[in-house]
Amino acid sequence: MIIVKIGGGSGINIRGAIEDLAALEDKFVIVHGANALRDKLAEDLGRPKQVLTSAKGYTSVYSDENLLDVMMMAYAGLRNKRIVEMCHQMGINAVGLSGLDGKVVQGRRNKGIRVHRDGKTKIVRDYSGKPKAVNKPFLDLLLDNGYIPVLTVPIIDEQNAAINTENDDVVRVLQASLKADTVINLIEAPGFLEDKEDETSVIAEIPASQLEAREEQVDGRMKRKMLAVRKLFEHGATRVIIADGRIEHPVADALAGKGTIIQ
Repeated sequence: MIIVKIGGGSGINIRGAIEDLAALEDKFVIVHGANALRDKLAEDLGRPKQVLTSAKGYTSVYSDENLLDVMMMAYAGLRNKRIVEMCHQMGINAVGLSGLDGKVVQGRRNKGIRVHRDGKTKIVRDYSGKPKAVNKPFLDLLLDNGYIPVLTVPIIDEQNAAINTENDDVVRVLQASLKADTVINLIEAPGFLEDKEDETSVIAEIPASQLEAREEQVDGRMKRKMLAVRKLFEHGATRVIIADGRIEHPVADALAGKGTIIQ
C-alpha cells in the first residue's frame, strides 16, 4: 500500500503524477492539497488568508467560516474533481472525497492556538483541528472493489462540523490505519534541502532517528512537514520519500530513488 500526497503548489505536475500512478500494480490512496488555488481564489473573492505562527514556530492558516467556504471550493471542489477527472482519463477508477464524506476522516477541533502577538501570548480559536481516525471500513470497501480514494480537507469534528487540518496529518492517520509501507510526499523542491536556497543541496537519505534534529533546521511549512513525517514513524511507517512534484515523472522517479528517502 502506498499513500501519495500531492502538494498544493502551483508548480506540481499533477498529470505526470497520475500517469505514473496508472502504471502501478500496488494499491494506493491519493491525498492532495490546493493551497495555491485557495490563495488565488481567496484574493479574487476579497477574502485574503491570514497566517498564524504558533508559540512553537509552526505556521497555519487562520480558518474562519469564510476561509472554510473558500477551502471547500478550492480543495474539495475544483482541485479534487480535476484530479478525479485526470484519474479516469488514465484508467484509474477514482472516487473524490473530502474528510466530511462518509466521515472518512474524523478529528477533534482545536481548543485554541497559542500565538505571540504584540509582545503578548494569546489564544486564537478557529475552525481547525487534528485528525484522529479514519473510516477504515469505508476505505476498505472502496479499495477492495477497485476504487481509488482521492482525499482532501476539510474533515469532520466531534460536533459533526467541518474543520480545516493539515493534509500531512491526514496522511499520518491514514498510514496508521491502512498500514501503508511507503508514503510519497510530492513538493515544489527536489527533496529535503541542506540549504533551502540551493536546489542542488538535496539530502539523499535521512535516518528516522535524525528527524527531530532536521526539524530544527527549517521553518514555516517545511517545519510542520518534518514534524508530520516524524509522527509517521511513531505510527509504524517504514519509508517516506520527499520528492520533486514538478518533474515529468514525479512518482516513478520517487520510487526509483530520487529525492530524499527517510527510513
